[in-house]
Amino acid sequence: MIVTITINPAVDKSTTLDKLIPEKKLRCSDLLVEAGGGGINVSKAIEKLGGESLAMFPSGGANGKLLEGILFENKIPFKSIPVENETRESFTATELSTNAQYRFVMPGGNLSSAEIDSCLSTITALNPLPSIIIASGSLPPGAPDDIFARLAVIAKKRGIKLIVDTSGKPLHLAAQEGVYLLKPNLSELCSLVNKDYLQMSEVDEAAKHVIRNGHCEVMVVSMGPAGAMLVTKDMHEKIPAPTVKKLSTVGAGDSMVGGMAWMLEKGKPLLEMVRFGVACGTAATMNSGTQLFKKEDVYRLYQWINQHSISFAAA
Repeated sequence: MIVTITINPAVDKSTTLDKLIPEKKLRCSDLLVEAGGGGINVSKAIEKLGGESLAMFPSGGANGKLLEGILFENKIPFKSIPVENETRESFTATELSTNAQYRFVMPGGNLSSAEIDSCLSTITALNPLPSIIIASGSLPPGAPDDIFARLAVIAKKRGIKLIVDTSGKPLHLAAQEGVYLLKPNLSELCSLVNKDYLQMSEVDEAAKHVIRNGHCEVMVVSMGPAGAMLVTKDMHEKIPAPTVKKLSTVGAGDSMVGGMAWMLEKGKPLLEMVRFGVACGTAATMNSGTQLFKKEDVYRLYQWINQHSISFAAA
């Protein structure tokens, strides 16, 4: 079983308009309202692929109820932890004349220490235990930076593979505790190894440095249009990303993690896991708003990646 953890969930709202003009009434398309936040997007991706996960998140106020209702309607299993403050909203507006995307991300309500403890105790009480836990996304204001590190302790004690996709101090503390898989982008990898910049030729050695220090067993470095790099203590390989017409980057990283987790649970080799994840992430950029990917796009792109990876690696 896969469990996703979203400490800072959101009701994602998106629309399109011809052009953004200051101080004018702007006529927009119909509003699209979806459940969002890192782990929830991962669960949505897994569901699109035909898999199943349990999405866990704190839920408060009218937005929390709305988010729960959306997940229920979409038949995505979830377990919400009641909290006092309102669940946040995020808003995305796409300017059709330029295809520029404007993303307005609200901070989210504070979580009390008791509410944080409730989130963690709910995870420890799961029966049966999950085989994979995915901790993805940002933290709300006031949340302790070590929450994913505390989750890492829980996962290690129970033999659960923990995948962490976050940034800043929460990423550093989780890495110090040690997890199964980290998915940093290039900037986040730089911060993990105290570098201002990494040449492409230095990425694999930087990732192996993190692995040798016991911070993770597997690292997948996300490199946007350049694809991704899979790194373990024994190997590294760059996976190319197909060139597609980009409409939105919202949820691309979460789609990638969802695809990888789905393949990992199916027992697929790591290289196959990452190739499929890159296909999911790339496919997500082909859709507008926060709609993630179309399954048929994923498999078409996955086939392309498999065909081109051998020649790419040999180049």
